[in-house]
Amino acid sequence: MTHLANKQRFKSYADALAYPGGFDRAVADIFTQDARINVVHPFNEITGAQAYLATFLEPLQAAFEGLYRRDYILTGGAFGGSDWVTCTGYYAGHFARSWLGIKPTGGLAYLRFGEFHRFEAGRIVESYVYLDIPELMIAAGQWPIADSPGKDRGYTGFLPGPATQDGLQLHENDPARSQSSAEMVTEMLRKLATKDEAWRPYWHENMVWYGPAAFGSFVGIENFAGFQVPFEQAFSLWSGGASDNGVTEHFTRFADGDYICTGGWPSLKAVQSQTFLGQPSQGKTLLMRVCDWWRRDGDKLVENWVFVDIPDVLLQMGYDVFSDLEGRQ
Repeated sequence: MTHLANKQRFKSYADALAYPGGFDRAVADIFTQDARINVVHPFNEITGAQAYLATFLEPLQAAFEGLYRRDYILTGGAFGGSDWVTCTGYYAGHFARSWLGIKPTGGLAYLRFGEFHRFEAGRIVESYVYLDIPELMIAAGQWPIADSPGKDRGYTGFLPGPATQDGLQLHENDPARSQSSAEMVTEMLRKLATKDEAWRPYWHENMVWYGPAAFGSFVGIENFAGFQVPFEQAFSLWSGGASDNGVTEHFTRFADGDYICTGGWPSLKAVQSQTFLGQPSQGKTLLMRVCDWWRRDGDKLVENWVFVDIPDVLLQMGYDVFSDLEGRQ
């Protein structure tokens, strides 16, 4: 019942952000004053509810008039002895003022988010907040990098929620089904970057991969492979959060019925061996902050929403996308 109570409590928080105004009280009510909140680059580490408001939410509200939020996946579960709630969806508003050096478009704009929150006694004490800032930049015509992994970048634009429209899992799920779902994804992850593409049997032929905007999104397992295989080949010594490499790990990995999630900060370790995101290889080891949500249908994975902190990866390769934006003003 703890997981259900946490999900319902977080749904009340999300509902408070579903219309402009009321953000201050909602944040103060659910985050502890010393909560450790990790947000993608350029925010990184934030401590406490008030700092989260001042550093992230209030500037976003100032830039996006009428800012509101819509969640289309919300699940909960346990990992490593801790209780978690996770969600993903969009912030939206009228992009009226500059934000992070991104010039306003003067119209409706969307910012995709994905969040993981660790609960203690009904309040959030630790968070990981992913934002697809490149998606906003591409939509605004201000993404400075033309190159992308694979032959072509996939579809970039507004990404939908689950086809079944049941992503808000505000009920109890069968524990056996949840465990089976978590095991399925863990096994699949351990078969990525294999020569025989051993991950394929876990996926439906017409699966949809909703990727970070710098990579794009793909429908169908062959189109996804057309991205995934070249992406893997751009690196050597590849290992992820489901592996025991002593560097990266999943801070959480759990399932809630047919929905599964993972997150790592970082989650992926790889040595760059080819040009990636327009940056030539310098043989550097890159650590990537990655998170995923999957939806299972029967014994196959059919939908997968993915975030990668692309600006942080670029910074490790020596390219500061936000400094470049400032230089273009």
